[in-house]
Amino acid sequence: MTGLFIVLEGGDGVGKSTHAARLAEHLAARGETVLRTREPGGTELGLEIRGIVLHHRGHVDPRAEALLYAADRAHHIATVVRPAVERGEIVLQDRYIDSSVAYQGTGRELGADEIRELSLWATRGLVPDLVLVLDVDPGTARERMTAERGALDRLEAEARDFHDRVRGAFLEAAAAHPDRYLVVDASREPDAVAAELRDRVDELLASRR
Repeated sequence: MTGLFIVLEGGDGVGKSTHAARLAEHLAARGETVLRTREPGGTELGLEIRGIVLHHRGHVDPRAEALLYAADRAHHIATVVRPAVERGEIVLQDRYIDSSVAYQGTGRELGADEIRELSLWATRGLVPDLVLVLDVDPGTARERMTAERGALDRLEAEARDFHDRVRGAFLEAAAAHPDRYLVVDASREPDAVAAELRDRVDELLASRR
């Protein structure tokens, strides 16, 4: 049986990594084979690209940034994600195409359609079965990140209007495809957020069995 490709999306500081871990535990308890991964950085090559796009000191041209993310994505999907789905595993991924559309297409104002087409070409058209969008006000998210670890990376440190555009892009994508997206208010208690995510994933699994 073909596996599932589930992506967690949203701005910085919304809790994607935390809830990916909780979902993975839930699915493993159900007897599912789960692969957790992320973009950028889901491969050895991706770790090198991650270091450039998030921690490079100095200016990175926005188009170069977009192409670096696309390069990471092409290699990651070809070598990690697609093989796992074909083996029948559930892939839980932190960020995918919607992040590039939100950050580079909308946040950097390079054009959402152009960035989406670039990523679809890079991945040979692989679309997630389900996208879970964790939504938090950017100001609240920044307060969380600052309290937890202080220093912010290149993208996290961008101005509030940048992050407002990013948030809007995620919500727009979800509104356009309500059958494949779930927007969750991630400002609530973690247990309530986790329960809503579990219920939606369990519903998807039931429909595929």
